[in-house]
Amino acid sequence: MIGLETHLGTIEISQTYFSRLIGNAASSCFGVAGMANSNARQGLRSLIFRHNTYLDKGVGVKGDNEGLLIDLHIIVTYGLNISAIVQSITNKVRYTVEQATGLTVKKINVFVDGMITE
Repeated sequence: MIGLETHLGTIEISQTYFSRLIGNAASSCFGVAGMANSNARQGLRSLIFRHNTYLDKGVGVKGDNEGLLIDLHIIVTYGLNISAIVQSITNKVRYTVEQATGLTVKKINVFVDGMITE
């Protein structure tokens, strides 16, 4: 849970909400062919439930006093400018999270774990 202190009290937002929000924003960007598993739990889930897709796949979120730290593991389309794809993802994810939650995004790390041809 990531907490937000307001004058009315504390708001707690679950990791699942953040992961799904960020996964949806990142996977909808041009050039992103898919998301890669970011940890062993996601890898095991993919092995057991092969035909299901999850919006939180490839997303890691941590919160501290200064803001959110987001890790994204993506698969890109071959032949496109990776730098432009990463910049697009960074801008869209930052905007989406800050507009939806009001929390500051401190840092977004994007890891390109694969490349496919379409």
